[in-house]
Amino acid sequence: MAKILTNRSDDYAQWYNDLVLKSGLADYSAVKGCMVIKPHGYALWEHMRDELDKRFKETGHQNAYFPLFIPKSFLSKEAAHVEGFAKECAVVTHYRLKNDPNGGGVIVDPEAKLEEELIVRPTSETIIWNTYKDWIQSYRDLPLLINQWANVVRWEMRTRLFLRTTEFLWQEGHTAHATRDEAIEETRKMLEVYATFAEEYMAMPVVRGVKTANERFAGAEDTYCIEALMQDGKALQAGTSHFLGQNFAKAFDVTFQDKDNKRDYVWATSWGVSTRLVGAIVMAHSDDDGLVLPPKLAPLQVVIVPIFNKDPEAVTRINKIAADLMATLKLNGVRVKFDNDDNTRPGFKFAEYELKGVPVRITLGARDIENNIAEVARRDTKGKESIQLDNLAAHTLQLLTDIQSNMYQKALNFRTENTTKVDTWDDFMKVLDEKPGFLSAHWDGTPETEEKIKELSKATIRCIPLNNELEDGKCVLTGKPSLQRVLFARAY
Repeated sequence: MAKILTNRSDDYAQWYNDLVLKSGLADYSAVKGCMVIKPHGYALWEHMRDELDKRFKETGHQNAYFPLFIPKSFLSKEAAHVEGFAKECAVVTHYRLKNDPNGGGVIVDPEAKLEEELIVRPTSETIIWNTYKDWIQSYRDLPLLINQWANVVRWEMRTRLFLRTTEFLWQEGHTAHATRDEAIEETRKMLEVYATFAEEYMAMPVVRGVKTANERFAGAEDTYCIEALMQDGKALQAGTSHFLGQNFAKAFDVTFQDKDNKRDYVWATSWGVSTRLVGAIVMAHSDDDGLVLPPKLAPLQVVIVPIFNKDPEAVTRINKIAADLMATLKLNGVRVKFDNDDNTRPGFKFAEYELKGVPVRITLGARDIENNIAEVARRDTKGKESIQLDNLAAHTLQLLTDIQSNMYQKALNFRTENTTKVDTWDDFMKVLDEKPGFLSAHWDGTPETEEKIKELSKATIRCIPLNNELEDGKCVLTGKPSLQRVLFARAY
């Protein structure tokens, strides 16, 4: 099969777009800036969603659903919040169409103007906190731990499939607590849920950290984040968890009666991840021949491809071996397929499953089974080996575990090799241009310096790592005193 992907080394951005489209993850939409998530991509998102949903419920959260439309006045109640999202909001002004009297199809009915415009949900803090006002009266109603799976709209000028689209899918947790300490504990707990999921399921190492004031979520007192490094050396924010303080409670007058019969505002958090994680998996692991998917999340984990000859007995035996193998793997929770479509040659099947990132491919050839063996190929290293049929199921199960571990270790090694300490501005720019990745450098702590560094280098402070080691140093740009290093990178 002819090569269908641009090489990463030639044009990383084009490689990414080629891969998302040609592996069947997504397609462009008739609506500019929006995407169609195809079955292969949606199955990957479903596995991510299901695992995260399980973890949310294990930590005491319940799912609910809130309206897509938000009254414009709600966004005006929290000043920092509306300022942060104002330029990204899609606004509904009318509620009806009518036939064009000039024969031009349909037009907006000017008499159907809404009394108050509605904002298509960019995030749900305002509509949710307006609702919480009725749900929370006493300390007995706390903590209130709610999650929502939904779509949101943020009007983007420059889009890229999965990474930044006008509409995307996500989850957003919104919780209310009786004390500041409980809310901060919740914020950090959910960050760890995200981090553990990213590392154990996505095989993607992440840095746990807190954002600077400049990079903080609009309306939050603190934003915690997980940051991952992609293969081109750019960072990707993979999840955020926000301590909102009492800002939204005060904006929407959400108070509770405590155990001493005093009234106080509740303390709030919000946290979320989105379909951007699909793009993260693509960019963190895949190669010039297609997707490389971690087994725990791969829509299809094992594919069995037969190579038949004209001997009916061999065909029958291959079918029997495949059926027994599938039964054993399925009992162990493996997503497996026997592709015995005789309209497609084995070579094309191999290339297609490689492109789609199936972790393990087992080939049952008529000649091989005469010798009681099968060929097993792993997608991550492209290694192949011959395995005895009586050990095939056990080997395959172990191989899935090994691939998951190997993918994580490979990504961790890449991050370690591409995290560089720098102490001067010249070194900062040199490393940034010649060896992209995380730059660990001192910063004087001022937003003015942070903005100047961004202006000069297009690199941002990705986070201040949690449990950061304190050390005396000088800001990489201004030379002013600094007590700790922070992580810089160019980013998506």
